[in-house]
Amino acid sequence: MAKTAEIVTTYWNAADARDWDTFATTLADDVVYTLPQTRERIRGKSAYVQFNAEYPGAWRLTVQRLVAVGDEAASWVDFRVGDEQMIGVTFFRLVDGKIVDVTDVWPEPYEPPPGREHLVERY
Repeated sequence: MAKTAEIVTTYWNAADARDWDTFATTLADDVVYTLPQTRERIRGKSAYVQFNAEYPGAWRLTVQRLVAVGDEAASWVDFRVGDEQMIGVTFFRLVDGKIVDVTDVWPEPYEPPPGREHLVERY
C-alpha cells in the first residue's frame, strides 16, 4: 500500500514539475488513460507522456487527497490553469509497481437545487 502511494505521489509531483522522464518511470509500457467525459482513451506510455507534455496552458496541480489500497489508488486533485480552477478525481491501477490504468474524472461544479439551505453550509 505504501509503495502504491509513493508511485502515485511521484507521478503527480513529476507532472506538476513537467519532469516527463520521471513521470514516464511510473508508467507501464502499455498504460491506458481514459477520460469518461470526453470518451477519449490513450494507449501506451509514449502517447500518454506526449499528451501530458503537450497539454496547453500554464497549469499547476495540487493533490488534496490520496488513498491507496493494495495496487489501486484514488486521488483528488486541484488543477489550475490561470484563474480557472478544476477539480479532478483520478483512479489508478498498478501491476508490478507500474501504473497500468489511469482514469480521470473532471466533474463540473453546479449550483445545488433549492430546498436544502437549512441543512447545508455553502463555502
